[in-house]
Amino acid sequence: MNKIKMLCATALLSLSALCSPLALAADKIWIDVRSVEEFQAGHLDGAVNIVHTDIAAKIATVTQDKNAEIQLYCRSGRRSGLAEAELKKLGFTNVHNAGGYEALKAAAEKGGTSN
Repeated sequence: MNKIKMLCATALLSLSALCSPLALAADKIWIDVRSVEEFQAGHLDGAVNIVHTDIAAKIATVTQDKNAEIQLYCRSGRRSGLAEAELKKLGFTNVHNAGGYEALKAAAEKGGTSN
């Protein structure tokens, strides 16, 4: 049963990254590295949730392209900074700490891209 859940989660993460308007429109992959509960309380449209402590193990479910543009965010920028460092250690070259959710949400609301 755990394998089935993992396969389903992997498929959903991959589909959400491919189908997200934000990622497609801007050619960026947005990853929210906050907890599942924080993500469920609100997130940017098109963002994929991978908790920062799981980023190394789960990034391949979103992209295997080491040159893909990846934008990371959390509540304040601290956890996204940790995730950024981890991805860079893995060889990802175009990873950015976009900072905190509330600031991004405010900017996105002006452009109509928040959830």
